[in-house]
Amino acid sequence: MEPILEVKDLHTNFYTSNGVVQAVRGVSFSLEKGEILGIVGESGSGKSVTCMSILQLLSNTARVTQGEVHFQGKNLVTLNKKEIRQIRGGKISMVFQDPMSSLNPLMRIGEQIGEMIREHNRGMSKKEVEAEVVRLMGLVRIPEPEKRLRSFPHEFSGGMRQRVMIAMALACQPDVLIADEPTTALDVTIQDQILKLMRSLQKEFQRSVIFITHDLGVVAELCSRVIVMYGGLIMEEALIDDLFEHPAHPYTMGLLRSIPGASQDRSQRLVPIPGSPPDMLNPPKGCPFVHRCPYARNICAQELPPYTQLDATHRSMCWLLSPDAPADNNPFKEVREN
Repeated sequence: MEPILEVKDLHTNFYTSNGVVQAVRGVSFSLEKGEILGIVGESGSGKSVTCMSILQLLSNTARVTQGEVHFQGKNLVTLNKKEIRQIRGGKISMVFQDPMSSLNPLMRIGEQIGEMIREHNRGMSKKEVEAEVVRLMGLVRIPEPEKRLRSFPHEFSGGMRQRVMIAMALACQPDVLIADEPTTALDVTIQDQILKLMRSLQKEFQRSVIFITHDLGVVAELCSRVIVMYGGLIMEEALIDDLFEHPAHPYTMGLLRSIPGASQDRSQRLVPIPGSPPDMLNPPKGCPFVHRCPYARNICAQELPPYTQLDATHRSMCWLLSPDAPADNNPFKEVREN
């Protein structure tokens, strides 16, 4: 089947007084119908900017300089403001990280959800819009929706505000839902409730979901496939089981070592990744992870590695996977030989 969304060689720059920030430097991936795709990585790796670029939600200082985003026969990068507004919310919706800053504190919840519905359904009456708002609030498990639709955002808890954001995103029955770290500001119990809600809604309506997070535990619970980003590039892409069982990039290995395992001894210390992310004003000529990688070779600093396709669904950008890479101090020796 054709993917529902396809991103090809996407480049996005921010133009600042200090110079050009190369936030996204050639990202390509696809999203299948009914799939939940995870995008993980540290802050500044390019996760959110990639998805903001898809919907042209970038600031005035940013610009997509190269690449294509194909959705339903259209290249979203080339659409004008009026055309992209028909896609946003109606076909592709986004759930943002902080609902308190995304919701208007002076508008009632029902009005804000209703505004999204009216924007894409001009023929609906006021009563029909309110009935749809009540239905959506019930769909995302907000109790007593008939009463709560007249509440203001500050009268809701963090978890309930995030449910409101999900209701707004689902208002026009989009084909693709992009969730940008929607559980980061929530405690563990509420986070679990939101993840279960998103999973149940995805299964019920067969929506395609891009889930952005820095939490590999969330990815393991929710996603079927995952992309690991660093330095504005995709370092590795694999099915979720393959990524956890057979990581094929030193950055992915570092991320996995830095989180606690279910069977891990509590006295055992986690292993952090040393160093800091690269300066995207002047990114490394070679692999962006070169200065933090314990296995780096000279070529890693000199030239960007190509992708090695390990199987139909698993690829990695690392020189250590090359047939010419030396075997000593190489964590991928067996993978390379196979």
